[in-house]
Amino acid sequence: MNERRTTVLKRLITRPEIAFLMEAHSGLSARIVEEAGFEGIWGSGLTISASFGVRDNNELSWSQVVDHVAFMAEGTSIPLLLDGDTGYGNFNNMRRLVRKLEQVGVAGVTIEDKQFPKTNSFLRSELQPLADIDEFCGKIKAGKDSQTDTDFVLVARVEALIAGWGLAEAIKRAEAYHRAGADAILIHSRQSSPAEIFAFLDEWGNRAPVVLVPTKYWRTPTEDFRARRVGAVIWANHALRASISAMQAAVARIRAAESLIDVEPNVAPLQDVFRLQGDEELQEAEKRYLPVARGATLSAIVLAAGAATDFGGLTRAVPKAMLRVQGRPILARLLDDFAHFGCRGVTVVRGHHAAAVDVAGARFVDNREFAETGEAFSLALTEDALVPGTLVAFGDIVLKRHLIQAVLEDAGDGITLVVDSTLAASTAADRVRASRPDSGRFEFDEVSLVAIGDDVTPSHGAWIGLLHAGRDGAAWLGEAIAAARADGTLRSARLSDLITRVLADGRAVRVVYTRGGWVNVNNLTDLLAASDIGL
Repeated sequence: MNERRTTVLKRLITRPEIAFLMEAHSGLSARIVEEAGFEGIWGSGLTISASFGVRDNNELSWSQVVDHVAFMAEGTSIPLLLDGDTGYGNFNNMRRLVRKLEQVGVAGVTIEDKQFPKTNSFLRSELQPLADIDEFCGKIKAGKDSQTDTDFVLVARVEALIAGWGLAEAIKRAEAYHRAGADAILIHSRQSSPAEIFAFLDEWGNRAPVVLVPTKYWRTPTEDFRARRVGAVIWANHALRASISAMQAAVARIRAAESLIDVEPNVAPLQDVFRLQGDEELQEAEKRYLPVARGATLSAIVLAAGAATDFGGLTRAVPKAMLRVQGRPILARLLDDFAHFGCRGVTVVRGHHAAAVDVAGARFVDNREFAETGEAFSLALTEDALVPGTLVAFGDIVLKRHLIQAVLEDAGDGITLVVDSTLAASTAADRVRASRPDSGRFEFDEVSLVAIGDDVTPSHGAWIGLLHAGRDGAAWLGEAIAAARADGTLRSARLSDLITRVLADGRAVRVVYTRGGWVNVNNLTDLLAASDIGL
């Protein structure tokens, strides 16, 4: 079992070996800190305030801070010690703060003995009033009494050296806070030399763990801290300051150049942003929890290679898929329908008047033998695009979007066909016999395909020319293409022939029934009828 982060933080502060905590001010920067190998995070009051564009003067409310650090704690696995300023009020505010921090996964809090509202320690420090010792001790006791996790860490920050009250006052306060129950003492200084800090450490004599923030005395070798058995060192604001310098330089260059040409190669790639956001975990979760059609990347293959004749000359210069319905090409409309459901990659197989097939957002594959080959041959040209989560459609269908939604909702790992049950008694192509007819009512059981073809009888409807291939289904179609290629039937085979091969291999193919809502545009009458198909 993983240790609680409170337990980890307590051990870091109390162990003989020095611990290093690195500042973070957001969920993203917290992940960067953890990725760099630090054992703990310092949630700095200064830098969190600065990231919101406000002053380090309690201008952020305690609830805003808690909400913010919740993202930092949630996005990381190492402990976070929060700079809790003065506890945001009196003992009662302190009790509520501790309870809320525990709830969001923060491992500990530091509070400083100044009066609320505080001012940053490096601003007008000699004018900053300190809290009454007894009142501050009561705040420490209230915090410790309020914690439900016995290892939650409360650090008392002594500001006597900052305010110019001297070493004796600093020792007096540290001892009082230690007796009140503080787990560690943070002694702070605004001097560029560590002399007064080392004087405190010598006088203190390791009565309790000591935490240092060497922002001002940054030249001090770390070995000097180790030699004095310092419990923890906080690098308190350097992640934010580094990001400010980088942002200032980048935006100035962009403004001056009015171009990204010199900046793009020198900034973190977008993929790093996605990685730090945890996109990979989301992809894995989608595979586990969403149906394949929605969880996987949705793509499509549209077969639009065939020639057309019965259109009174309309297809002499353009292929059927580019005829206009309600002012838009059939193919463009179909791609928009797919995009509505998150499809971002479409492969279109062209043939007849290939150069005239030109729609945005598609990759084109040309079947130069379209006059002598069929649908299966066209599909075989796109085997690289036949991946899990692929819609396969004829390029001459106009349909209502709910049909696409229906096939995606019912899609599994195999193959799912959309079948129009109103064509059960017709002589339409690709007639279907299923495990049961369309009852017209909602049924819990899945409908599976029994047979498909022009001569299927009795039939329960006709396939509309739209299917979904899931994780296994894409592989099954690939196997059927390979088998047809091997026995020499691929060139003349139809898509329904490939599906028949899948059935013959003992694979289960699903059927989703619809009643109308689509038109297969084969002639002028169909073209007119398609104009009545809305979204």
